[in-house]
Amino acid sequence: MFKGSMVALITPMRADGSLDEKAFAEFVEWQIAEGTEGLIPVGTTGESPTLSHEEHKRVVEICVEVTRGRVPVIAGAGSNSTAEAIDFARHARKAGADATLVVTPYYNKPTQEGLFLHYTAIADAVDLPLFIYNIPGRSVVDMSVETMARLAKHKNIVGVKDSTGNLARPLHTKRACGEDFIQLSGEDHLAVSFSASGGHGCISVSANVAPRLCAEMHKAWRAGKLAEAMAIQDRLVPLHDAMFCETSPGPVKYAASLLGKTADHCRLPMAPVAASTKARVRDAMVSVGILN
Repeated sequence: MFKGSMVALITPMRADGSLDEKAFAEFVEWQIAEGTEGLIPVGTTGESPTLSHEEHKRVVEICVEVTRGRVPVIAGAGSNSTAEAIDFARHARKAGADATLVVTPYYNKPTQEGLFLHYTAIADAVDLPLFIYNIPGRSVVDMSVETMARLAKHKNIVGVKDSTGNLARPLHTKRACGEDFIQLSGEDHLAVSFSASGGHGCISVSANVAPRLCAEMHKAWRAGKLAEAMAIQDRLVPLHDAMFCETSPGPVKYAASLLGKTADHCRLPMAPVAASTKARVRDAMVSVGILN
């Protein structure tokens, strides 16, 4: 159920910063039509840090309503407050999401035991599949393979979004947690390499603007068409580079605006992207073939 090309959805906003619910609904529909195999609303790419709790929950509701079960919805439900994460996870279950994505608690830097207790509390409180989101570059803490193996024994903890950038990690995670533990890459550049190391798919930023190419790459890989998958990977490299030449989601939000999907507005403290970034994003989209 959870595999292949999945997208860390942007949250469309109007130029004044208000949520554009219509644009978001249309964006979700477009993603499904283009072949995206899973939708992740209100992650970091969806600007969850600057959404109110009401906005956060509304975005999840819209995503589930539009999707209508055609592809899985993994709702962002992370927080550095365990009680808050439980509230988001309970709402995700009530809204009809298929799973939650819960980031390692940021800023307060819990120990490995703290991480174990945090995720266990959420998984105990909400009967819904839970993906651990391990992204030390943003949260500062790095969940060890040993801690993940302890958590993988819980019936509701089913996988990980791995944004460590370490291609040895999925090999060790597979040995420690078993082949049924679902490993999703959080690094666009490593999507194919991660699959070769035991991964099941990628939660992608670039798929916001190149959903069909990303989906075709994963489907080619699963079909054993390795040369085709590698060719698409190579084609996408300039786009991946451009999406992270400034702090995400600034570049991808601008890229989506070039496709007419949303305004390029991000809420403060995310600044408008620089003119040089805009030029780089546009050039990359042209070179990849998704913009004339």
